[in-house]
Amino acid sequence: MRIVVFCPNLVGDTVMATPTLRALRGGFPEARIVGLLKPGVAPTLAGAPWLNDVILFHPKAPERDRRMPGVIHRLRDERFDLAVLLPNSIRSALMAALGGVERRVGYARGGRGVLLTDRLLAPRDERGRFRPVPIVEYYLALARHLNCPVDSISCELFTTEADERAADEAWRRLGLEGDRPVVCLNTGGAFGPAKNWPEGHFATLARRLVDELRVKVLVVCGPAERASVRQIVAQASHPDVVSLADEAVSLGLTKASVRRSALLVTTDSGPRHFAAGFGVPVVSLFGPTHIAWTRTYHPMAVHLQQPVPCGPCQKPVCPLGHHRCMTELMPDAVFEESRRLLGLDLDRGDNRRQAA
Repeated sequence: MRIVVFCPNLVGDTVMATPTLRALRGGFPEARIVGLLKPGVAPTLAGAPWLNDVILFHPKAPERDRRMPGVIHRLRDERFDLAVLLPNSIRSALMAALGGVERRVGYARGGRGVLLTDRLLAPRDERGRFRPVPIVEYYLALARHLNCPVDSISCELFTTEADERAADEAWRRLGLEGDRPVVCLNTGGAFGPAKNWPEGHFATLARRLVDELRVKVLVVCGPAERASVRQIVAQASHPDVVSLADEAVSLGLTKASVRRSALLVTTDSGPRHFAAGFGVPVVSLFGPTHIAWTRTYHPMAVHLQQPVPCGPCQKPVCPLGHHRCMTELMPDAVFEESRRLLGLDLDRGDNRRQAA
């Protein structure tokens, strides 16, 4: 049996797909399972045991074998028996069909039903609109359709030895080694600026965490957030508030940093889900997006959202220009939830899930 799984295009959605990947491996223990992933998202699953191989795809990749014609050619060469389509895009269904995959399972959305052999219907409300459903369950319905056993809905991630070495070196340079807990802060996100919490709010929170709770704070980031993260550290103005802005940032380094932290405070962006994948307590700050779509069933997760008449609007940029859903979510509320989670007397054990 040869199975190709078209994985989500975003980091957070990929984390929320891990229960489905685990279920597929459990349902097809002897199968060759290959994940089709964007190059920038693939490190999310590095070290995971469910995939035998990965096909990298990006429509504008400089490498010809990673663009659509090259990937279709490889699908034909490998003669896959089954394609599981997690994205709702017509392109994923078209690639699976043109790639000669005999059985193609996915949601019949966006006019792509004719390209599927097994068509699932997305839940709708009484008005016919798509009903918010946790993505974890949305993906798992595909595995259940294939009669795969679902032993858990928990997200699960792993780090590699290279990830851990990178974190060891960065944490040593930044003075984060020792007995004091480290709280990670994560800003921004690919969705758009509407998800951002103000830099001043992050700086105020960081300063209170180090002054009142005697923890250290590490602000993680991707390449696009370096300048913003430097501003947060500068405004916090404390030697125990540091960042990855001057490190060789990567998803692997961020994963390993979150894995070894005591708490993550984050916007609703991809790395938010790393906490669920490693069993780390997390405070998630929601503004324009629906909490229901991305609920991870993490038992040590707190979701904060400031009610506003115009939200959640699901817009990447505030259409009214005031951004009240995030600016009015105050650091005091976030600090109190952070203090509560840090004070929980929970034996989390060793969260290290590391590939050989």
